[in-house]
Amino acid sequence: MTRYAAPLVLFFVLLLLGTAWWVYRGPARRQAASVAADDRASVLPRGTPSEFFTPQAIGDAIRGEERPQISNIQLVDLDRDGLPDVLVCDVLRGRVTWIRQYPKGTFTETPVGDPIKAPAHVEAIDVDRDGDLDLVVASLGVLNPSNNRVGSVIVLENVGQQRFVNHVVADGIARVADVRAGDLDGDGDLDLAVAGFGYDDGETSWLENKGGWLFEQHVLLRLSGPINAIVADVNRDGSPDIVALVSQEWEEIWVFVNDGRGHFTSKMIWGSTNADFGSSWISVVDLDRDGDLDVLYSNGDAFDYAPANSRPWHGVQWLENTGNLEFTFHRIADLPGASSPQAADVDGDGDLDVVVVSAYNNWDDASALSLVWLENNGRMQFSLHPIATSPTHLITLAAGDIDGDGLTDLVTGGMYISHPYDRMSRITAWSHRGPAPQR
Repeated sequence: MTRYAAPLVLFFVLLLLGTAWWVYRGPARRQAASVAADDRASVLPRGTPSEFFTPQAIGDAIRGEERPQISNIQLVDLDRDGLPDVLVCDVLRGRVTWIRQYPKGTFTETPVGDPIKAPAHVEAIDVDRDGDLDLVVASLGVLNPSNNRVGSVIVLENVGQQRFVNHVVADGIARVADVRAGDLDGDGDLDLAVAGFGYDDGETSWLENKGGWLFEQHVLLRLSGPINAIVADVNRDGSPDIVALVSQEWEEIWVFVNDGRGHFTSKMIWGSTNADFGSSWISVVDLDRDGDLDVLYSNGDAFDYAPANSRPWHGVQWLENTGNLEFTFHRIADLPGASSPQAADVDGDGDLDVVVVSAYNNWDDASALSLVWLENNGRMQFSLHPIATSPTHLITLAAGDIDGDGLTDLVTGGMYISHPYDRMSRITAWSHRGPAPQR
């Protein structure tokens, strides 16, 4: 063999492998995207503006020259006193905080545990099975893009009397955007599904609970950009699976099917040919109430742009679970900067509507929407109703009945990494005062 033969052989081997990878990924993604482009039958004309949500700032006020960076909020009755509270991930202050509602209608914010660098998501769940709610926290380490492995997973153990102790159960990993708990190996304790966003070197993984606050990482997929890793029984076999949203240049949604013992089979259920699609969030919910779990999905990310701004293809869609891990894409709204879609029966008519915020709209336009609800007409067709244009830069949203009147209230959080800075908020509660608008 000549000295040139070996490099040529290696070149053709790599070429064949690259072609095989393109064949494996490319057509599936193109086919899914073409279906997405054609399916707009679920988008109805815009409805009238909604005037039945009343906003109120809750928690700590903005301090001095602060530009808030709230990455995630959750509604949960943390102290189990019968009044819903608000959990907050505050990137700027490097804290997870608890906005406790007590007495009814009074909200007081306090830090929980020790500081955490760039907390991205919090989930309340009884990790140690002692009867109270602990907090599972995803830490990016740094907000801005970085390949440094500065991500971590922290459990804030509830030790009683409103005190929490930090346990770092994974560190030195890709920047963690999301973590959710579930018994993934069927041994009776709670494991953790992890979205390691990273930058160029992210990964989707799960952490096996070995006891004593020790966890072992198992990588499921080595692709950069995971935003969500949600534990849910997608195929209804009684075992918790993992649904992951992978952004960056991939723009895909994956299901990792669990055999019940912590062995997973991966399947991409949707992907876009648009490498700039801007995936921003998924929720797993039975949106059409047919007994199986669907995926509610927003694309509105524009963090990489300078300045951050929207794209005309941003919006909201849902992936209908049609069985056998097959999903059908339905576009339901166009919304620049769409983020954090949540399903809730906003108008009380028995079907699930969708509420969604916008983080990266054209905020120099005073009419740019920051909060909307998508009214379901009962046939899975949706009409967009504007709720608010201020505050701007809303990136996270939670829906639930805060005041106990049986109506769906909202809580939003602002992320201000780009101008303008004239309509800012940290945390806003939106009380539902009814009635629903007319079509």
